Amino acid sequence: MNESSPSFRPSDAAPTYQRQIPTVKLGRAWMIAVPLFLLAFLAWELKWRAWGAPPTYRNSDGSWAMQRRRVDAVEGDRTVLLGASRVLFDIQLHVWERTMGERPVQLAVEGTTPLAMLEDLADEERFHGRLLVGVAPDIFFTGFGYRENVLSYYKKETLAQRAGQWLSMKLIEPFFAFYDDDFTLMTVLRRQPWIRRQGVETFIDVRKLSLQGADRDTTMWSKVETDAAYRDLCREVWAQSFDTPVPGMETPADRARVGNAQIDRAAAATAKLRRRGVTVIFVRPPAVDRYLECENRDFPRRKTWDALLAKTGVPGIHFEDYPELQGLNLPEWSHLSRADAEKFTERLCRILQREQGWAARTSP
Repeated sequence: MNESSPSFRPSDAAPTYQRQIPTVKLGRAWMIAVPLFLLAFLAWELKWRAWGAPPTYRNSDGSWAMQRRRVDAVEGDRTVLLGASRVLFDIQLHVWERTMGERPVQLAVEGTTPLAMLEDLADEERFHGRLLVGVAPDIFFTGFGYRENVLSYYKKETLAQRAGQWLSMKLIEPFFAFYDDDFTLMTVLRRQPWIRRQGVETFIDVRKLSLQGADRDTTMWSKVETDAAYRDLCREVWAQSFDTPVPGMETPADRARVGNAQIDRAAAATAKLRRRGVTVIFVRPPAVDRYLECENRDFPRRKTWDALLAKTGVPGIHFEDYPELQGLNLPEWSHLSRADAEKFTERLCRILQREQGWAARTSP
């Protein structure tokens, strides 16, 4: 029925609602809201500083993309570091620069196989430098890609995203401790001891472990070393996966199949790089105690590390082969303390110079 219909009556039309906007004294509202915001802001910042968290640069996709673009520009002959969190934490850029004469490009990403980045650099004709590839068995030989999206982010990053990253690094990250993924309000709420539903498994997320510089020079956060309760929590996080097989890798045959596929990927990429004159080295950083036991059980050296070197023809440095790379302090079993990461970096550089002919260079 419409208004032109003979039977239409005005009372049939939809009623019109009017909402009265209350009179608000905006000046007074601002005088209340702004101090409340600043008070809450200050309280949140002071809370995390009191907990031992200093300001630090964020380990963001934009930060990684900034370093990756250095290879595209005029630094294609630099040393580049690939790997997971052990290369990120354990190799100290300032120590490498002091020992080797140049500051490398740090492209390692926590919880992520370096193979996608290795393949990307193999296709990057402008890269003709030196390449160190870290091997963490539970990441490398499973193809695990927790943050593999950094590569697609780098390729698709917009000018607005670049500008936002630059502003964040200049105006926010160096000054505020709370600006960290581990300290967001929703993250803090999620990890409260809520009542658990019967039959529902819970999983503790990885907590904050590191501090990072503007060029991704990363060190272990001192709280992991000095706070026993926090260190034990970090160990508990790792222990959750020790007896839980990766989906699709429940049996030794499954692990061999997936692991061999990763080795084939590495062989193809390194062959392309070496044809172009790129020097490649694999490095196995240390692990200890329960973490090392789990790696040796699920990823035996003969079937993984040895097979990788044989298939690729690339030399490797395994911490178990060098006494100077052993006996170091790994507070949560998987990453070196800040002081021992510096020792590890210098000793690794000396091995590279002595055995692989990696001569010192001069940074531009």
